[in-house]
Amino acid sequence: MTLHDFAPHPVFGDLPVAEGVDTVAIDLPVGRLSAYRVVPEAPARGTVLVVPGYTGSKEDFRVTMPLLRDAGFEVIVVSRRGQADSVAPPSLDDHTLDEEARDIVRIAPLLADGRPVHLLGHSLGGVIGRAAVLLAPELFSSYTMLCSGPHGWADRKHLERHLVAEKGGAALFDSTNPITLGLDDAELAALDPELAFVRMRMRRTSPHSLIGGARILELPEDTTEALAATGVPVLVAHGEWDAAWPIPWQRDMASRLGARYEIVAGAWHSPQIEQPEATVALLADFWGSVPGSTRAS
Repeated sequence: MTLHDFAPHPVFGDLPVAEGVDTVAIDLPVGRLSAYRVVPEAPARGTVLVVPGYTGSKEDFRVTMPLLRDAGFEVIVVSRRGQADSVAPPSLDDHTLDEEARDIVRIAPLLADGRPVHLLGHSLGGVIGRAAVLLAPELFSSYTMLCSGPHGWADRKHLERHLVAEKGGAALFDSTNPITLGLDDAELAALDPELAFVRMRMRRTSPHSLIGGARILELPEDTTEALAATGVPVLVAHGEWDAAWPIPWQRDMASRLGARYEIVAGAWHSPQIEQPEATVALLADFWGSVPGSTRAS
């Protein structure tokens, strides 16, 4: 199977999707995941699989997908299990690090006719991607950790876990966006369509996905040395003002990995949204530098 073979899937939400960005379905043992897909017209320079973060979805890469295509890469970014319009399995036990990583390991061989692919994980997606590389390093020609750290810490998401358990994902959104309190959906959409989409997405995202993701972000195990031992080339990159993980931790992790380390100027925790052109240029340069990764479609 190649990126051309996935079935179409309905667009999620009201935000416009750029021409040439397809919404597709990926069927796994857990159920159906939604994804964005781009395929360049010319022979591709490589294939990329993207894993979004904690409260995110494929839509976090809506702006960057056309830019990545124009840089010559075929790309698929999934909404993880429980996120947005992807399948939401019924148990919290379905949202462990191992289960999430196995989804990625199952998707990768479906791309590029089974050849190794570039893997990118954003934030929590970086933790999940790391676990996927450790499970099956032969599936990945490179790995990028974007705004992601070497390990979590106890009670990091304690309040958020309890808030979601008691009141759901919408309450988590409200706690971080008090300006939207009292606004109905139409009022918020008129004021800020992007923010209205995020609120809708939080309502649709499974509480189990959020609580499970929060637990993963609290795991203290540091597998940096094990990742280095795989021999998979790694890029560690983050925004200039990223505050999700201490920047010294990310820099030290890159050093211990022997990885390329880059800072995206003028960005916070989501450089692909805040500085999309610079982020795509950095990614394309890294992927293009990986020995043996460039191929014809």
